[in-house]
Amino acid sequence: MKSTRHCFLFAIAVFAWMGSGSIHAPRLTADDRPNFILLMGDDHGWDEVGYNGHPHVRTPVLDEMAATGLRFDRFYAAHPSCSPTRGSVMTGRHPNRYGTFAPGYSIRPEEITVAKLLQDSGYVCGHFGKWHLGPVKASSPTSPLAMGFHEALSHDNFFELNPWLSHNGGPPQQYAGESSQIIVDQAIAFLQTAKQQDQPFLLVIWFGSPHEPYSGLPADLALYDNLPAQYEQQQVALTSNETGRPTKRSRRAVLRERYAEITAMDRSIGTLRTWLTNNHLRDNTLVWYCGDNGTSADGIVTSPFRGQKGNHYEGGVRVPGIIEWPHAINQPRATDANTVTSDILPTLCDLANIPLPARPLDGISLRAIFEQPMWERPKPICFWTFNSTLDKQREPYLTPDDQRGTTPLVKLIGNLKTRNFSNYRHPIVRDTDTSGTRVILDNRFKLIVTGHGDNTTRELYDVRKDAAEQSNLVDRRAEVAAQLASQLEAWQHSVLNSLTGADYEESAQ
Repeated sequence: MKSTRHCFLFAIAVFAWMGSGSIHAPRLTADDRPNFILLMGDDHGWDEVGYNGHPHVRTPVLDEMAATGLRFDRFYAAHPSCSPTRGSVMTGRHPNRYGTFAPGYSIRPEEITVAKLLQDSGYVCGHFGKWHLGPVKASSPTSPLAMGFHEALSHDNFFELNPWLSHNGGPPQQYAGESSQIIVDQAIAFLQTAKQQDQPFLLVIWFGSPHEPYSGLPADLALYDNLPAQYEQQQVALTSNETGRPTKRSRRAVLRERYAEITAMDRSIGTLRTWLTNNHLRDNTLVWYCGDNGTSADGIVTSPFRGQKGNHYEGGVRVPGIIEWPHAINQPRATDANTVTSDILPTLCDLANIPLPARPLDGISLRAIFEQPMWERPKPICFWTFNSTLDKQREPYLTPDDQRGTTPLVKLIGNLKTRNFSNYRHPIVRDTDTSGTRVILDNRFKLIVTGHGDNTTRELYDVRKDAAEQSNLVDRRAEVAAQLASQLEAWQHSVLNSLTGADYEESAQ
């Protein structure tokens, strides 16, 4: 463990930027603490909103938020898939630090979440919708309640119409209706209690939409009856709502249902905003919407970016991002600065005047961006899809029962209607652990590294000029690639040190 600790100190010295610097600005008084609402769409890519020019999908509420609040034009998910990105929101840390490598990998119980931090500061915290960081049952050490929430109506994974949800970790119950509206209506009941008790609140709503398989209400489907005929000739793979197994359908039919889900989600956000207005909470409630990764392959028709959900090109990690907070953002503005889901925890802590956890963070506070639209990110963002096939011979972090899910969903795995989770202990770092696709993005250039050893390949893109990532500059800008590669390697060593559990040991001392 000595060598591990030395590695940790070295990485911190080399890579101090990852730690967490809050940007200093005048502090709010205790009486002025803002409320926070975090909204997240499931597989909702950057272009699938009206305000980014989508030719088909209708999102009038998100469009209004983007037109009146703070619009992030370069907002990134910390990972190109769902569980890892959700972990980054909760912790302000890259998910590889605690073994949330891919969908279905749980968080670790020792992680300090934004809900725990706000709860300790007097906030009442509620989670509604998709969790996907471990089972939501009451006995799970990684359930919403175990990770800092007072109230939860949650699902282990995604859900469609008439979803099965668990209230405060209890046995799953089926709720009749459109899923986005259901969880917003239930969340409003939570907000009513918080208002009656005069408590500041953190509300996290993670929608099950628009993840496949798709379904929609008749009125929402009818909005998309006239999609271009060219989509009818294209076949896409997805899950059958009838059998729960893989099928192929025309893209036109699939898009009709997908867009209906996005519109229904958008409408439910409107319901929430109206309630905040009617209850005089809108002004000092920060509402933050984003996606968890790029659009899935079945839904891509208009993206200007290369890639999709599951890879690290812009189409896989760039997502919609909006903040609405009239108290601090009383004029519409947009920012072209690089921002990421890992920034959410540091930003909320900064605004609530709460100290950050004493462990490496990958996000930074975005507080200054509210006053400085031309703010430029001081340090790079790093991404990394860990080669999790290397980890499955290790000791499980939690027992099989702790990781067994309970809430049914349409999509089957084998004959299983629920989802189980994994996480593994990683006491020793191996040379091959640095493999897997890894990326570093500074304010202009993006370096993508794949492979290991002699089989390593590099791609370098100037994403400010080449958003579609078509022109690989790795040879022409070799000095930039080398500098970024060195920073990326130092960051990986810090992440691997966290993965061993060293951060928990440091916190215990």
